[in-house]
Amino acid sequence: MGLIQSIVLVLHVLVALAVIGFVLLQHGKGADMGAAFGGGSSGSLFGAAGSANFLSRTTALLATVFFVTSIALTWFGSREGTPQGVMDKGVMERTLPPPAPTDVPQPAAPAAVAPGAAAPAAAGNASPAPGAGGQAPKQGEVPK
Repeated sequence: MGLIQSIVLVLHVLVALAVIGFVLLQHGKGADMGAAFGGGSSGSLFGAAGSANFLSRTTALLATVFFVTSIALTWFGSREGTPQGVMDKGVMERTLPPPAPTDVPQPAAPAAVAPGAAAPAAAGNASPAPGAGGQAPKQGEVPK
Protein backbone atom coordinates (compact mmCIF):
# COMPACT_ATOMS: atom_id res chain seq x y z
CA MET A 1 0.00 0.00 0.00
CA GLY A 2 1.46 3.32 -1.06
CA LEU A 3 1.94 6.38 1.09
CA ILE A 4 -0.82 8.37 -0.62
CA GLN A 5 -3.24 5.48 -0.27
CA SER A 6 -2.44 5.24 3.45
CA ILE A 7 -3.03 8.98 3.91
CA VAL A 8 -6.36 8.79 2.06
CA LEU A 9 -7.39 5.80 4.17
CA VAL A 10 -6.61 7.59 7.46
CA LEU A 11 -8.43 10.71 6.22
CA HIS A 12 -11.39 8.54 5.20
CA VAL A 13 -11.68 6.99 8.68
CA LEU A 14 -11.36 10.37 10.44
CA VAL A 15 -13.97 11.97 8.18
CA ALA A 16 -16.31 9.02 8.78
CA LEU A 17 -16.01 9.49 12.54
CA ALA A 18 -16.56 13.25 12.17
CA VAL A 19 -19.69 12.70 10.07
CA ILE A 20 -21.06 10.38 12.75
CA GLY A 21 -20.36 12.97 15.44
CA PHE A 22 -21.93 15.87 13.52
CA VAL A 23 -25.03 13.85 12.66
CA LEU A 24 -25.49 12.95 16.31
CA LEU A 25 -25.07 16.61 17.35
CA GLN A 26 -27.86 17.84 15.09
CA HIS A 27 -31.39 18.28 16.35
CA GLY A 28 -34.16 16.21 14.87
CA LYS A 29 -37.37 17.65 13.47
CA GLY A 30 -39.14 16.98 16.77
CA ALA A 31 -36.76 19.28 18.66
CA ASP A 32 -38.24 22.36 16.95
CA MET A 33 -41.54 21.86 18.78
CA GLY A 34 -39.84 22.37 22.14
CA ALA A 35 -38.22 25.58 20.92
CA ALA A 36 -41.64 26.97 19.93
CA PHE A 37 -42.72 26.92 23.59
CA GLY A 38 -39.68 28.75 24.87
CA GLY A 39 -37.32 25.83 25.23
CA GLY A 40 -33.73 26.74 25.21
CA SER A 41 -32.44 28.12 21.92
CA SER A 42 -31.29 31.31 23.60
CA GLY A 43 -28.56 29.44 25.48
CA SER A 44 -27.18 27.57 22.47
CA LEU A 45 -23.59 27.93 21.40
CA PHE A 46 -24.24 28.98 17.77
CA GLY A 47 -27.37 31.09 18.27
CA ALA A 48 -30.97 30.29 17.39
CA ALA A 49 -30.58 29.66 13.63
CA GLY A 50 -26.79 29.44 13.43
CA SER A 51 -26.51 25.95 14.87
CA ALA A 52 -28.63 24.38 12.14
CA ASN A 53 -26.73 26.16 9.38
CA PHE A 54 -23.29 25.46 10.86
CA LEU A 55 -23.94 21.81 11.63
CA SER A 56 -25.74 21.06 8.37
CA ARG A 57 -23.13 22.81 6.24
CA THR A 58 -20.27 21.08 8.05
CA THR A 59 -22.01 17.73 7.69
CA ALA A 60 -22.52 18.34 3.97
CA LEU A 61 -18.85 19.27 3.55
CA LEU A 62 -17.69 16.20 5.48
CA ALA A 63 -20.03 13.97 3.47
CA THR A 64 -18.55 15.34 0.25
CA VAL A 65 -15.01 14.64 1.49
CA PHE A 66 -16.14 11.15 2.55
CA PHE A 67 -17.47 10.41 -0.95
CA VAL A 68 -14.31 11.74 -2.59
CA THR A 69 -12.08 9.61 -0.37
CA SER A 70 -14.31 6.59 -1.05
CA ILE A 71 -13.87 7.04 -4.79
CA ALA A 72 -10.12 7.55 -4.35
CA LEU A 73 -9.78 4.34 -2.31
CA THR A 74 -11.77 2.46 -4.95
CA TRP A 75 -9.49 3.78 -7.65
CA PHE A 76 -6.37 2.81 -5.67
CA GLY A 77 -7.83 -0.66 -5.12
CA SER A 78 -8.58 -1.17 -8.80
CA ARG A 79 -5.02 -0.28 -9.80
CA GLU A 80 -3.59 -3.13 -7.71
CA GLY A 81 -4.44 -5.77 -10.32
CA THR A 82 -5.78 -9.22 -9.59
CA PRO A 83 -6.75 -10.05 -6.01
CA GLN A 84 -4.12 -11.97 -4.09
CA GLY A 85 -5.79 -12.86 -0.79
CA VAL A 86 -8.23 -15.68 -0.21
CA MET A 87 -10.93 -13.28 0.98
CA ASP A 88 -10.48 -11.03 -2.05
CA LYS A 89 -11.21 -13.73 -4.61
CA GLY A 90 -14.63 -14.76 -5.82
CA VAL A 91 -16.33 -18.00 -4.81
CA MET A 92 -15.55 -19.77 -8.08
CA GLU A 93 -11.89 -18.78 -7.92
CA ARG A 94 -11.54 -20.18 -4.39
CA THR A 95 -12.90 -23.64 -5.17
CA LEU A 96 -10.40 -26.22 -6.31
CA PRO A 97 -11.26 -29.30 -8.34
CA PRO A 98 -11.32 -32.49 -6.26
CA PRO A 99 -8.09 -34.49 -6.41
CA ALA A 100 -8.11 -37.59 -8.58
CA PRO A 101 -8.46 -40.73 -6.46
CA THR A 102 -5.14 -42.56 -6.45
CA ASP A 103 -5.67 -45.04 -3.61
CA VAL A 104 -8.72 -46.85 -5.06
CA PRO A 105 -7.98 -50.58 -5.35
CA GLN A 106 -8.37 -52.02 -8.83
CA PRO A 107 -10.02 -55.45 -9.31
CA ALA A 108 -7.59 -58.32 -9.78
CA ALA A 109 -7.45 -60.16 -13.08
CA PRO A 110 -9.11 -63.64 -12.97
CA ALA A 111 -6.76 -66.58 -12.64
CA ALA A 112 -6.23 -68.70 -15.73
CA VAL A 113 -8.10 -71.99 -15.55
CA ALA A 114 -7.11 -75.08 -17.51
CA PRO A 115 -9.77 -76.33 -19.94
CA GLY A 116 -12.02 -78.93 -18.33
CA ALA A 117 -10.98 -78.02 -14.77
CA ALA A 118 -13.46 -76.58 -12.31
CA ALA A 119 -13.07 -72.87 -11.78
CA PRO A 120 -12.41 -71.84 -8.18
CA ALA A 121 -15.31 -69.95 -6.59
CA ALA A 122 -14.33 -66.31 -6.20
CA ALA A 123 -15.44 -64.40 -3.15
CA GLY A 124 -18.47 -62.27 -3.85
CA ASN A 125 -19.63 -64.32 -6.87
CA ALA A 126 -23.10 -65.74 -6.53
CA SER A 127 -23.70 -69.40 -7.19
CA PRO A 128 -25.79 -70.10 -10.27
CA ALA A 129 -29.47 -69.90 -9.64
CA PRO A 130 -31.47 -73.06 -10.28
CA GLY A 131 -32.96 -72.97 -13.73
CA ALA A 132 -30.58 -70.27 -14.93
CA GLY A 133 -28.92 -72.52 -17.46
CA GLY A 134 -26.03 -73.45 -15.14
CA GLN A 135 -24.07 -70.28 -15.89
CA ALA A 136 -22.70 -68.13 -13.09
CA PRO A 137 -23.28 -64.38 -13.52
CA LYS A 138 -20.27 -62.31 -14.52
CA GLN A 139 -18.61 -60.08 -11.97
CA GLY A 140 -20.50 -56.81 -11.61
CA GLU A 141 -23.58 -58.24 -13.35
CA VAL A 142 -26.86 -58.53 -11.50
CA PRO A 143 -28.43 -62.02 -11.73
CA LYS A 144 -31.92 -62.14 -13.25
